[in-house]
Amino acid sequence: MADAIKVLLVDDHQVVRRGLRTFLEVQDDIEVVGEAADGAEGVERAEELRPDVILMDVKMPGMDGVEALRRLRELDNPARVLIVTSFTEQRTVVPALRAGAAGYVYKDVDPDALAGAIRSVHAGHILLQPEVAGALLSQEEGNSGQGRAGALTEREREVLGLIADGRSNREIARALVLSEKTVKTHVSNILMKLDLADRTQAALWAVRHGVAG
Repeated sequence: MADAIKVLLVDDHQVVRRGLRTFLEVQDDIEVVGEAADGAEGVERAEELRPDVILMDVKMPGMDGVEALRRLRELDNPARVLIVTSFTEQRTVVPALRAGAAGYVYKDVDPDALAGAIRSVHAGHILLQPEVAGALLSQEEGNSGQGRAGALTEREREVLGLIADGRSNREIARALVLSEKTVKTHVSNILMKLDLADRTQAALWAVRHGVAG
């Protein structure tokens, strides 16, 4: 499965990891390459295995999911992190998204939906439910940042709008008739000019400041 999406499972409950693995092992394009029982081990395994996507719980003993996300960002690990949480822990999702997660799913997610979510974040999409996006935006109310929009070129604003629509770099390239390398450069420039850490923050900033399509 050379072209399979490599997935790392990080959860302190073995039964949850076993269930996730069972869901994913029947997918032809997804390969579970490893497991970890807490955030610290998850970071270590992510550096060792270099997965494409990490399914990570938020509440874990020792280093929790939010701290693990921050550590992965410090290490510049390229893996996309998909938070796996319970419905009652929804409020814990917001800090995780602010720390760099690409989205979240619930632990009782349908197997096909879980596989679809993994494919989606691997392709560069951001998975946000409206209520969580609203919570994130409300936390940004005190940080206008509108003046920074003037630093963006017209093309960068177009790219930012498409990021807010959940488009991957490949999809943006097709929509704007650009190379993926050029799109990647635009994304890097946008993050730098707006002082943002990742695409999730860029998407939220675009919605907050009326740049979204």
